[in-house]
Amino acid sequence: MAITLPIYMDHLATTPVAPEVFEAMRPYFCERFGNPASRSHPFGWVAEEAVEQARAQVAHLLGCKAAEIVWTSGATESNNLAIKGVAAAYREKGRHLITSRIEHHAVLDTCKRLEQEGCQVTYLPVDRTGRVDPGDVERAIRKETILISIMAANNEIGTLQPIVEIGRIAKRHGVLFHTDAAQYVGKLPLSVDDWQVDLLSASAHKCYGPKGVGALYVRMTKPRVKLVPQMDGGGHEKGRRSGTINVPGCVGFGAACALAERELQTEPARLLALRERLRNDLWSKLDYLHLNGHPTDRLPGNLNVSFGFVEGESLLMALKGIAVSSGSACTSATLEPSYVLLALGLNAELAHASIRFGFGRSNTEEEVDYVSARVIESVARLRALSPLYDMALEGIDVKGTQRSLHAC
Repeated sequence: MAITLPIYMDHLATTPVAPEVFEAMRPYFCERFGNPASRSHPFGWVAEEAVEQARAQVAHLLGCKAAEIVWTSGATESNNLAIKGVAAAYREKGRHLITSRIEHHAVLDTCKRLEQEGCQVTYLPVDRTGRVDPGDVERAIRKETILISIMAANNEIGTLQPIVEIGRIAKRHGVLFHTDAAQYVGKLPLSVDDWQVDLLSASAHKCYGPKGVGALYVRMTKPRVKLVPQMDGGGHEKGRRSGTINVPGCVGFGAACALAERELQTEPARLLALRERLRNDLWSKLDYLHLNGHPTDRLPGNLNVSFGFVEGESLLMALKGIAVSSGSACTSATLEPSYVLLALGLNAELAHASIRFGFGRSNTEEEVDYVSARVIESVARLRALSPLYDMALEGIDVKGTQRSLHAC
């Protein structure tokens, strides 16, 4: 089978809009263009009906009520609304929050902003696989703790967090629990009740929907979560998020969730097979590789590898025609090593030598084999230029680098 370049293997950064999703959105740009807030004529009624159907589709995927879904512009806004909204609403109860050191910047920067406003935040460490210890969560809880925010799946290393255990702890202590599930929604089954989360952030473009639209799940009962809105002007979304609703985007997000429900029967296993095909081939033909993230409890379509004695940016340049990344799409412009990988205990050299492969619906076994061959050839060529690699092969410890490299 002929390979068509470029190959897209960066589905954790974004996904293409699925054809079925695009077709569902199409009429709401020009034909059914009404504003759902217009309640006095059919144009508004048609738009409102479409938005509410999409809300129900998102809710069905998450296992919640449609009324518990708040439309946003994406997971970044959802995270801001959840964390800042809870901090403002429960100010009298306490001003302490708990999160982890490897959260997305949309959570970390939001927490830093709240610290500037007088809140206290505990940033929990993770183990070498990127997992938070539920025991650390429980030990960090104080009487003034109002929110725990731990992501469901890490965007760089794919590690899945023990959300169920953390949810039980939060419930037992009467603390609200938020999870950034932008990388999880549509890729693996979930239920907000099984997780016992009170708030959940999601983004359409991570699951074959359009960019610029997201959702925040806000629990309505047991407990009913209070939020102070972060955008004022019009009282849309039951007063929780003002602004004219992005009708085509919401329709697309709903359609993407409905499609994901059908795909969840087979797609995770297919992606896992592709991931393991690449992983096994790389490990059989290259040495000094380090798997970043949990070996099994990770997103099926995520493979993050550090290639010892190879600079990550050089390897990216060598893989012309293959779209992969050296870290989070939100921080890919920086030359600093990944804070996520550093939190796992990697040194700066290994962190700089990492590549993230993100598999998606369009990827095939033939593409995986092509990418594997290109990576192996490129790594071998770049290492041939490195005297450090030759020294390592001779058993010489190069400033401790060899001790920190190991095959997983």
